[in-house]
Amino acid sequence: MLHAIIVTGGKQYRVGEGDVVFVEKLGAEAGEEVVFDNVLAVVGDGVANFGAPTVAGAKVTAKVVKNGKGKKIHIFKYKPKKGYRRRQGHRQPYTQVQIESIVTA
Repeated sequence: MLHAIIVTGGKQYRVGEGDVVFVEKLGAEAGEEVVFDNVLAVVGDGVANFGAPTVAGAKVTAKVVKNGKGKKIHIFKYKPKKGYRRRQGHRQPYTQVQIESIVTA
């Protein structure tokens, strides 16, 4: 099984063919194909290829499944005896992608 470590949205993900991964929001619609060319390593079949900093010519293609928002988190700031209370919510946007293929140089 071939695996790769890719970087997108400032985070690193270990992916294999057929995996479904939630990444930071990309500017692509559902059904579109995206290419991740920032590949740090490709490992599999007894061979490991590590980049310095990236593997030259390696790329990972994926298909966008959907865009959405994560669960809401609640932020509550409070200072005792001062009457200061602030309540805020946040939902982080994401893109769900399915890894189609891993191509090495």
